[in-house]
Amino acid sequence: MHANSLDLWPFRKVLIVNRGEIALRIIRACRELGLRSVAVYSDADRDALHVRMADEAYHIGPAQASQSYLHIPTLLEVAKQSGAQAVHPGYGFLAENAEFVRACQQAGLIFVGPPVEAQLAMGEKTAARRTAQAAGVPIVPGAMADVEDDQVALEIAEGLGYPILLKAAAGGGGKGIRLVREARDLSSSLRTARSEAQSAFGDGRVYLEKAITPARHIEVQFIADTHGNAVHLGERECSIQRRHQKLIEECPSPIVDEELRERMTSAALNLIRSIGYVNAGTAEFLVGPDGNFYFLEVNARIQVEHPVTEWCTGVDLVQEQFRVAAGLPLSFTQEDIVLRGSAIECRISAEDPENRFLPATGTVSALQEPGGPGVRVESSLYAGLQVPLYYDPLLSKLVVWGKDREQAIARMRRALAEYQVVGVRTTLPFARWLMEQPRFLAGDMSTDFIAQEWDGHKAQISAEQDAQEEPSLEQVAALAASLLMDAAIKEKQLRTQPQEDGAGGQSRWRERGWREAVWRV
Repeated sequence: MHANSLDLWPFRKVLIVNRGEIALRIIRACRELGLRSVAVYSDADRDALHVRMADEAYHIGPAQASQSYLHIPTLLEVAKQSGAQAVHPGYGFLAENAEFVRACQQAGLIFVGPPVEAQLAMGEKTAARRTAQAAGVPIVPGAMADVEDDQVALEIAEGLGYPILLKAAAGGGGKGIRLVREARDLSSSLRTARSEAQSAFGDGRVYLEKAITPARHIEVQFIADTHGNAVHLGERECSIQRRHQKLIEECPSPIVDEELRERMTSAALNLIRSIGYVNAGTAEFLVGPDGNFYFLEVNARIQVEHPVTEWCTGVDLVQEQFRVAAGLPLSFTQEDIVLRGSAIECRISAEDPENRFLPATGTVSALQEPGGPGVRVESSLYAGLQVPLYYDPLLSKLVVWGKDREQAIARMRRALAEYQVVGVRTTLPFARWLMEQPRFLAGDMSTDFIAQEWDGHKAQISAEQDAQEEPSLEQVAALAASLLMDAAIKEKQLRTQPQEDGAGGQSRWRERGWREAVWRV
């Protein structure tokens, strides 16, 4: 059956229970396939781009995620009202929540992701470690179950040797992780890690792992269907991260050769076959200085950084997710997967890199997004957007492709220079800085890179961000262009839809005079 033929598909309308750029990405995949999309939005997202782009949109509650994007009964009610037959969770929120997957199944909805059994096997991290070990996949030394007693934790940590990592048993996305360098810090770190885990996942359990340092964070993308086909799509380098949150990703990794790639991808496929995994997912590994790799976790969902893999393989992973959910076989085989060129992704987030990458907020007063050869922008940004503090600060993803890593970096430099966001502090200055650093250019990376290299450059970034407070000529031009476009649109409305004073509110002609007075000022 052709990928775009929906005649025998069990669903035609998809409820997207997410927001921001990933919701837009899924909407676009739906449109290309001929599927109808249903968006949801909280009070804070009433004017968001994904709401405007979807075929239908439903309000689901206040800004707090617990009362909107995480509120399962409301989401299921929207599915019923809209007539959606399938649900795509994106990433974050309920994407790896087995309870939600089960609720969708009980409601007769098709969940576009792995089944409950795979969610349970991989969603709880200590269970995932036991499963990986049973499948012969090397794991980081550490506890095989969550640790509730502080004294037991102390004994395990002493046996492993410091430094150690505390991790949320139900965690993911870098949340609920604490590095402990000395025994005297363990008790306080346990309290903090449990509190973060409870807040992020509703589950305060944590476990211990030996901290591998220095290490590179490398992951393997895979996808499996219901016909017994399981395929990997190569690896991604994700070592540039802050507080265990990835900032830059690339495909392929500059240090993975064919031998290491074969070992890592084989381990990933052996693991997912052992649990009957279906749909897209990612196996994450640490690679130590000795070249040995260790299993970290499986992300049972599509990931933020999937575009770099798409660009190097030519596979649309989100469309393949829909094919698999519809019961179709994958549209490609392992032999079809050949990594071509090099792709790099920069996450552009509302964070202040000068101030410990703390979340930022504000209103985007002007915006200029890059384009040109080899540039892809996955963005929820627009001029006038009020950036909320309620959700993940990711605003957009800037992705470039080149025939090799050198060309990809050159294109990323050019694209970052074009990218202008006025009114909200973002991670753009950090990304520009990184693309000039000798260690990064040489492919010499580790998860400690930012801690080792960034702090000494804060003054430089501060100067660049101060310049944002007083916009540059380029930013002024971008703002003026935005205002001119808005004025042109409104003037056309005035010419075609004049309105009399009275009954309908302020006269459009009076509004035009007011606006022209503002421009003269």
